[in-house]
Amino acid sequence: MIRKLLDGLYTAAGVLAALCLIIILVLIVVQMLARWTGEVFPGAPDYAGYAMAAASFLAFANALNKGSHIRVSIVLNALGERARYWLEVWCFAIGTAVAWYMSYFIYRMLGFAIKFNDVSQGQDATPLWIPQTPMLIGAVILAIALTDNLISLFLTGKHRIIRDVTDTQAE
Repeated sequence: MIRKLLDGLYTAAGVLAALCLIIILVLIVVQMLARWTGEVFPGAPDYAGYAMAAASFLAFANALNKGSHIRVSIVLNALGERARYWLEVWCFAIGTAVAWYMSYFIYRMLGFAIKFNDVSQGQDATPLWIPQTPMLIGAVILAIALTDNLISLFLTGKHRIIRDVTDTQAE
């Protein structure tokens, strides 16, 4: 049940990231139409930037589990099983620690943005907690995904990353 919940969480984050990319497309098209008609769409580049940040952070966990992140498979494939296991444990442990650390400081940044009523410097004057919230959500989901893979590595000896086709051909 927990596995289905986690996989659903990673997939939902990936779908939200894809929706953010669609929002970017719509913003660009609307801005183009506004320029052609002589109208002004203030803040469109800012909103597109916010959507890009949201798409990036929300896609991290899904991309990790789909094997889309860059991994140095040449080194992993050159090692024996035992050395590969310990290198993967080390990498997942460092990655997990960094992801939780990053999540904590994004949380603090979000808290300061709310506390001081911080707004963007663009024409839109958007409260910064709005674009920072998807960043925090994505960072926490990435930290959960890395923790999930580390625990899976400890319990089963294998992580949950689906290996890329080019990785499996090298073996």
